[in-house]
Amino acid sequence: MTMYATVDSPLGELLLVGEETTGGVALASLSLPGQKGAAVVQDGWVRAPEAFAGVAAQLREYFAGRLTRFDIEYTDGVGTDFQRRVWSALDAVPYGETVSYGQIAERVGSAGAGVRAVGTAIGRNPLLVVRPCHRVIGSDGALRGYAGGLERKERLLRLEGASAVR
Repeated sequence: MTMYATVDSPLGELLLVGEETTGGVALASLSLPGQKGAAVVQDGWVRAPEAFAGVAAQLREYFAGRLTRFDIEYTDGVGTDFQRRVWSALDAVPYGETVSYGQIAERVGSAGAGVRAVGTAIGRNPLLVVRPCHRVIGSDGALRGYAGGLERKERLLRLEGASAVR
């Protein structure tokens, strides 16, 4: 069963979507208002804010500057093998640090021309904020691409105290 909830945040109202599991809910999507490719509530989805209480609490702690790493169950099987490798590399980027698209490409064995493919995979990340695609910047240190908008990317990096933010 697909469940959803909304959570207020400094970035706007977040839409959380997940699948019911034996232990609660596995997060499938976290999207921002106006986000490119954002999830949209569908007929048949069940509004279940209580199922997302733990995720909501972690998000509040993160936005308050008290949480540096999320402990959230995600759904499996979303994305291609390549996308999952890129997303796994994103999960490894520490709080408050940034990496370039080229560095992510190297980490997943797709250096050179693969940088564009990495950028596309990052752009399809269904879990904004909790899977830290906002920590990926251009090789020149400039902020590039973010499905939630560059202003939000900059706000997240500033919240984390990332030194690469200009």
